[in-house]
Amino acid sequence: MNTNPQQTILEHYEAIAQVSQLMLQAAWRNDWEALVDAETCCASLIERLKAAGDAAQALDEEGRKRKHAIIRQVLADDAQIRDLTQPWLRQLTAQLAHANNARALAKAYRA
Repeated sequence: MNTNPQQTILEHYEAIAQVSQLMLQAAWRNDWEALVDAETCCASLIERLKAAGDAAQALDEEGRKRKHAIIRQVLADDAQIRDLTQPWLRQLTAQLAHANNARALAKAYRA
């Protein structure tokens, strides 16, 4: 068990980065179920990091640099994920709107 606060915090950030990569890979494959599962995992890791609270202040200069590099990578992954998912989300929204319109039309003719 690791008791070094800096190492523990950086391990949390590394785990988030790894899951972010899994999310990106799932988005590339159009594997939306895996993307949602990884996103749920990522949210859990972020909550654990938040729970660590002030331990992030235990980072030295090198630790802060590593943390910032990880955050930049996660943000870059997130941007790519959004680029990959936006067309799918627009298509899904259009399909749902069409289905709602079809139901409304069918209901109107039944009345």
